Amino acid sequence: MDGYLIFPLLAAAGIALVMQNLLMVRITESVSTVVITLVINSAMGLVLLLGTLLVRNGLAGIHETLQTIRPWVILPGLLGSFFVFAGIVGYQTLGAAVTITVLVSSQLIAGMLLDACKTQAAPSLLSVLGVVLLIVGVTLILRGRG
Repeated sequence: MDGYLIFPLLAAAGIALVMQNLLMVRITESVSTVVITLVINSAMGLVLLLGTLLVRNGLAGIHETLQTIRPWVILPGLLGSFFVFAGIVGYQTLGAAVTITVLVSSQLIAGMLLDACKTQAAPSLLSVLGVVLLIVGVTLILRGRG
């Protein structure tokens, strides 16, 4: 994919995530537990992805998928479900802005640590300054809420 197309793709995904969380909060308000919302979300994703796989690869795609399953492959789904759960709870209790800033800050810090481990190099001063400014922004947003 062209490098210039990745940024609009990521921006669109960020906007889609905000819309998804707002819709999922609305679903959660109409059911007895957030688990129902998570099941609906996961089921819709599974149906869409299975349909796409069948159209693109037929039954061979299903066979390859089943051959790929190992015990550890459940972790990404569990982590993704946890992320969605935390986002719903955050939107309900803290609002969108605070939830997003905390999620983005924690992702940025974890990502920088991962990159530092992979490259065996410390993050640049500008990168650390960016993280500090983001954390200051989270603090300002929290204080602005009263």
